[in-house]
Amino acid sequence: MKMLEYISAPEAAKKWEISERRVQRLCEENRIPGAAKSSRLWLIPKDAEKPADARTKAGRTGKHE
Repeated sequence: MKMLEYISAPEAAKKWEISERRVQRLCEENRIPGAAKSSRLWLIPKDAEKPADARTKAGRTGKHE
């Protein structure tokens, strides 16, 4: 049985180049599969992919076109 390795929200924020608060929000919204809260710390699977940003319309990458 494979043991899952976890990283913290600050580590995920650095890895994905987003804010720590944004990572916490994604965890709260159940957008990161396998994320779990232990006390006040979010544990994120080390191999988790950064969720797509649902705040923007699909296919748009720039701020304004």
